[in-house]
Amino acid sequence: MSPTERWQAVLARDRRFDGAFVYAVRSTGIYCRPSCASRRPRRTQVTFFPIPEAAEREGFRACRRCHPADATVALVREAARAIAAGTAPRGEPRRLARAFKRVLGITPRAYAEAHRTARFKQELKRRKHVSPALYEAGYSSTSRVYEHTHEQLGMTPATYARGGQGVDIVFVTVPTSLGRLLVAATDRGICRVTLGDSAAKLEADLRTEFDAARVGEQKGGKLEGFVDAILAYLDGTEPHLDLPLDIRATAFQRRVWQELQQIPFGETRTYADVAQAIGQPKATRAVARACATNPAAFVIPCHRVVREDGDLGGYRWGVERKRSLLERENADMQKLVAQTQRR
Repeated sequence: MSPTERWQAVLARDRRFDGAFVYAVRSTGIYCRPSCASRRPRRTQVTFFPIPEAAEREGFRACRRCHPADATVALVREAARAIAAGTAPRGEPRRLARAFKRVLGITPRAYAEAHRTARFKQELKRRKHVSPALYEAGYSSTSRVYEHTHEQLGMTPATYARGGQGVDIVFVTVPTSLGRLLVAATDRGICRVTLGDSAAKLEADLRTEFDAARVGEQKGGKLEGFVDAILAYLDGTEPHLDLPLDIRATAFQRRVWQELQQIPFGETRTYADVAQAIGQPKATRAVARACATNPAAFVIPCHRVVREDGDLGGYRWGVERKRSLLERENADMQKLVAQTQRR
């Protein structure tokens, strides 16, 4: 739904849209259902959110008249806590499945597997041995852990436990108008593109997860070609980045990131647009999380995703950098169009 359509639903107090979104009023600090019987605010004071928790994260309080807090979100939160505690979530399985798909964009089973993998990684780091870590994380056999975690770890569990021992990663940091840029790659492709204010901090972050990997600085080779392409993009001379990637992702993250790469240079999409494009129209919140965990700035252009109300939303490397990138792309696109028209 567009903001205009949502506003029309609010004006009509249309109950059909209860649960589809909530609206918040900046002057009162309260959010409501579309059908709330309260006095209608001015449009300039209204912001729309896909779920109540999104409004609450921005500091808004639930209306005591229409009680807009979404029972579905509460159901998913309770089930997620049960999964984290190692117990079976309460509730009818089909209802739970629908609730998880709507709120998180994945099934309860996929959520449990992701949680188990995260716990397994923590235990590997702590214990340094596969067998005790896998049983502590809830796997029933070594075959299951090797089957399900290789893609998410990007290497065998034993290698991950050794801090990435045997993995070669080369990186370089260069100055840009947006701050320091770090580009890192394995022999298969780019594994990190990050921005920051300190080259030392960027390097330290790269080394943190795989402290035993062979991580070294490199200023030549194919890494130089990757960096040149990214710098050309930032200069406005290379609008389309098509570089090989070697990144680890859940199935849902990969679908989102692939969709982001389809957003044309100079254009934007909303989180809801992306959710719709991947066939998960209720997974707006999960799409936002996937954008926030993007490991490769620019190459996976998560900066091109904004909120439905036109607000920029968040950005892993700072909202001001996101604003600058969008302004640059818009200006560069206008130049490209003008050049094409003069030919």
